Amino acid sequence: MTKHRIYTTSFASVYPHYVAKAERKDRTKEEVDKIIRWLTGYSQDQLENILENKTDFETFFAEAPKINPFRSLIKGVICGIRVEEMEESTMKEIRYLDKLIDELAKGKAMEKILRE
Repeated sequence: MTKHRIYTTSFASVYPHYVAKAERKDRTKEEVDKIIRWLTGYSQDQLENILENKTDFETFFAEAPKINPFRSLIKGVICGIRVEEMEESTMKEIRYLDKLIDELAKGKAMEKILRE
């Protein structure tokens, strides 16, 4: 079985789309970074290195220092699929991130996005 192509796509190639989506709705790159750090446990320096090194999505999530256990509180539909019903996988982690960026772009408060 072949992997989905998103697994081998560099995180750096998708990251500008996350930022652009947020900025179109008057949110900031800093907020996008905060969400990514919350989800993965990466520091800002580590995140910048990942972007610079063009790390792929699979490696990005596999090497995340501390995947946030509260990510299981992320519910809803992304790309027509309920996130909470997906099997544990890198794809589920990618969809969690997509959902958080969607919530940011829809104007949700950061405290709610970060499940505080």
